[in-house]
Amino acid sequence: MPMPTKPASRVFQPAQLGPVTLRNRVIKAATFEGVTPRRVVTDELIEFHRKVAAGGVGMSTVAYCAVSREGSTDGHTLVMNDEALPGLRRLTDAVHAEGAAIAAQIGHSGPVANPAGTKAPALAPTRFLAPSGMRPTRACTDADIARVTDDFRGAAIRAVEAGFDAIEVHLGHNYLLSSFLSPKLNTRTDAWGGSVEARSRFPRQVLQTVREAVGSSVAVTAKFNMADGVEGGLWLDQSVAIARLIEADGSVDALELTGGSSLANPMYLFRGDAPVAEMAATLPPVVRTGFKLMSKRFMREYPFEEAYFLAYARQFKAALDLPLILLGGINRLDTMEAAIDEGFAFVAMARALLREPDLLNRMQSGAATDSLCIHCNKCMPSIYTGTRCVLVDEPTPAPSPATAPA
Repeated sequence: MPMPTKPASRVFQPAQLGPVTLRNRVIKAATFEGVTPRRVVTDELIEFHRKVAAGGVGMSTVAYCAVSREGSTDGHTLVMNDEALPGLRRLTDAVHAEGAAIAAQIGHSGPVANPAGTKAPALAPTRFLAPSGMRPTRACTDADIARVTDDFRGAAIRAVEAGFDAIEVHLGHNYLLSSFLSPKLNTRTDAWGGSVEARSRFPRQVLQTVREAVGSSVAVTAKFNMADGVEGGLWLDQSVAIARLIEADGSVDALELTGGSSLANPMYLFRGDAPVAEMAATLPPVVRTGFKLMSKRFMREYPFEEAYFLAYARQFKAALDLPLILLGGINRLDTMEAAIDEGFAFVAMARALLREPDLLNRMQSGAATDSLCIHCNKCMPSIYTGTRCVLVDEPTPAPSPATAPA
């Protein structure tokens, strides 16, 4: 008598994200690729996402696509302007050729920006000393809010023109829109600050503007902070309420749930080892000592746990009907299957796919059930030379003259 065959995992079955059908339920989460020194697409960026697409993900997310140069983190991130369009089309074509969908993560870095690179003051809800540039931020005016909202509109329209299947609006990690949500960073007393509804007005305005700009032609999602991981910052009691407002607006097809602050507590997002020495080595000698002295406050170490955001994400699952994307330390096939069985629409992976771009193909074939990623986080400082797993024995491609820093 023949043995019964095991049913195919739901992880690898096609699933709907808004108007887009993904070939499976696994999304490559946005991780800054570090290969766009002139703010346009490079061959290295295309190959980064092509490899992940060929490795079996349902969709790969391009990060970080700034809506303006002012909105980039350091002046060397991809900017969604007309100059970038030909390269963006080459990028989307390469990913589509491998059978995967592709998303553009669009955002404005706000207080996370280093003004030395962006050539503009860092915008924030209110004025404070930002650690990234050690300069005071500039409080947004009504005119700034209108201008940045229009920048998001333009970026979304260009993403559609370039062939992206989805647009992820960055509402996390204390970038500009996330900083408006934070009760610690947003102490305004006008229409853009104070209550949960007022603090969420600007981010919700951006989401609605993006949706109106692209209609139903592509999926629209938001990367959304559940908790900032800093005292006085956004936490579940308010973030769930904000998510309910976003759901009621009808502006997004899903929320990707995240946490942490690039300004004050980045390891809250990453968990695992804090690569202090490696990060210090990327800094000018004059600031290395200060960084090491301050590192215990800035780069706190959290033990790694599989699916470490799951307990928080369940609060959103209980409160919302909106499709949710589970992020945070997902390395095992059984973790993915359990998340889908629990009702999460998709799972998102990042570091595991830096270690093994073909992990999903190997899982689907039965050759693997777990990632080789050891959560050392030494990939974090590699963003300055091309984001990669340092344990993979591959030479880092030297930037061509067309992509060398200006």
